[in-house]
Amino acid sequence: MIAGLVLGYVTLARLVEMRIARVNTARLLAAGGHEVAGGHYPLIIAMHVGWLGALFWLAPGRAVVVGWLFVFVALQPVRIWVMAALGPRWTSRIIVVPGEALVRSGPYRWMAHPNYAVVVGEVASLPLAFGLVWMALAFSFANAVLLTIRIRAENAALAASR
Repeated sequence: MIAGLVLGYVTLARLVEMRIARVNTARLLAAGGHEVAGGHYPLIIAMHVGWLGALFWLAPGRAVVVGWLFVFVALQPVRIWVMAALGPRWTSRIIVVPGEALVRSGPYRWMAHPNYAVVVGEVASLPLAFGLVWMALAFSFANAVLLTIRIRAENAALAASR
């Protein structure tokens, strides 16, 4: 039952986020922005869909490790804080609008990529909340590879836009 509730929440949250991302992306592109390094984006989507699908397949009926579930739950307000700090500039793609200043408020005061830190925590903590250690390791490795590509591309794009 807990797995169903948690996975239902995650699915709904991601669908809402994808809607927000589509709206923000369209607006940023209309404002003269351009996407950078979009080639890896389908791999990111595939990894996240695979992660959620594996959780739907493996988590139901498993005992809950409360500490890891708490870590996942504690990350949710941080995710919202990141999105709020970026406001209409938050999107799941790398969109650069020439001349726009970097956001330095919210969690961006302390780190360059807080959204990715949240994602790292979520990808690991939710499988661990259901005792799925190998799943946490496998998807964390895949996520690390993709985030390495993405962060390098994003940093290069942001540096070039200044």
